[in-house]
Amino acid sequence: MAAKVDYKVIVGLEIHVHLAAKTKMFCGCELAYGGTPNSRTCPVCIGMPGSLPVMNKHAYECAVLTAMALNCSIARFTKWDRKSYYYPDLPKNYQISQYDLPLSENGFIEIPLEDGSIKRVGIIRAHLEEDAGKNNHELGSFSAIDLNRAGAPLLEIVTAPDMNHPSEVRQMAQELQRIVRYLGVSEGDMQKGHMRFEPNVNLHIYKDGQTYKTAICEIKNLNSFRAIERSVAYETQRQLEEFLETGKTMQMGNKRTYGWDDVNQMTVLQREKEEAHDYRYFPEPDLVPVEMDDVWFEQIRSRLGELPLQKQKRFVTDYGLSDYDAAVVTGDKATADYFDAVVKAGAEPKRACNLITQIGQKLANQSNTSVDQLGISPQNLAKLAQMADKGLISATVAASIYTKMPGTDTDPEAIAKAENLIQTSDTGAIEGLVNEVLAENTEAVQDILTNSKKAQKAQGFLTGQVIKKSKGKANPRVVTELLAKRLSELAPKG
Repeated sequence: MAAKVDYKVIVGLEIHVHLAAKTKMFCGCELAYGGTPNSRTCPVCIGMPGSLPVMNKHAYECAVLTAMALNCSIARFTKWDRKSYYYPDLPKNYQISQYDLPLSENGFIEIPLEDGSIKRVGIIRAHLEEDAGKNNHELGSFSAIDLNRAGAPLLEIVTAPDMNHPSEVRQMAQELQRIVRYLGVSEGDMQKGHMRFEPNVNLHIYKDGQTYKTAICEIKNLNSFRAIERSVAYETQRQLEEFLETGKTMQMGNKRTYGWDDVNQMTVLQREKEEAHDYRYFPEPDLVPVEMDDVWFEQIRSRLGELPLQKQKRFVTDYGLSDYDAAVVTGDKATADYFDAVVKAGAEPKRACNLITQIGQKLANQSNTSVDQLGISPQNLAKLAQMADKGLISATVAASIYTKMPGTDTDPEAIAKAENLIQTSDTGAIEGLVNEVLAENTEAVQDILTNSKKAQKAQGFLTGQVIKKSKGKANPRVVTELLAKRLSELAPKG
């Protein structure tokens, strides 16, 4: 166990986002996942001599839209560069990327933290490049290469080293996933490799009046939020123990890359990191620079819309939701927009949120769809919420009716009437049931009147008995009020 010293964790992220284009970045090959290996290739993406690339305009617009959402300055003039390195999954032996003139830079993203506060993380740059292929090492004593992914449009986002805790890195990754999904620029499915995260971790250690900085270690290709948080936590402890044992700092070694061993929950050294000059960048001779005029810029910006954190804050401010409820209901754009429409149709926000997140999302998961695609109009769900708020039906009955509405969009009141589920608020009828229950349960009545330790439990029992006698139709609010009135009349005077 490392000795106790003061230190600060410094983390920046490199994020690779596969953009939701139909074809690859510089050729017309279909961009899809799960196909037969090497079935979606052409002379351009496998690097045949004489083949010429052509830029995918839609992918470029997706990259610019994302950069706008990240508050970046958008370059009106940018160019392409060749990044040269040799690896089996890179058939051209170079990657078309952007080096000194990225399409965007100097932005920021705001992320919600676990304590409810908001933290701003700087974005150094976001640029476009083409992806490499995929190595497969699981087929035997050899490696196989699948080039279906080679040439896919890849947005690389580089953050400033502004994160100081493993949970902040996870929150950053989750918020970025929400943003790209809201914008529709990526599916953001980490299991399919649509997003890959690479934390760069080092420590500032304060000892004997001096600050020591450990070497930066990059953890490669993380594809789950759990792996992001746990790998940063592990690497923090590993670097601290290494420093206390050896005294090594960043001046004593190059940046290193590590992999994450999810089975053993530890980082594993892979290699020393190349520097920029090792890649021998030079301008791509087969592609013209990209120049963006005002009309094109404004066309892209018009697609920006309300971003997830903005929507989450609005739901808290305008609708009175808790931070937790607002975060859940804004987890994806379709659900957030549907909730918004239900509230605007007249539903009380908390009731609408509970119905959607507790019942609607369960139904959607069972049908392998989204809440807004269940076939229930916002107006009818709002009516269901209003029926529960008015006491016409109980919360349990509201949930039951919700399960009967998908695909038919039936008026919830019609369902309630057809199945005889409307609650009664007839005080006369309920008062008779209250008197019956009080007469049949004298022991529970005595517990309440003498304020014994069982009083609260007895009160709930009596309420339940009245509702049971009414076959679930008695309005619980009216039952509670009448019970309280009768018990006060039975209480000893003086």
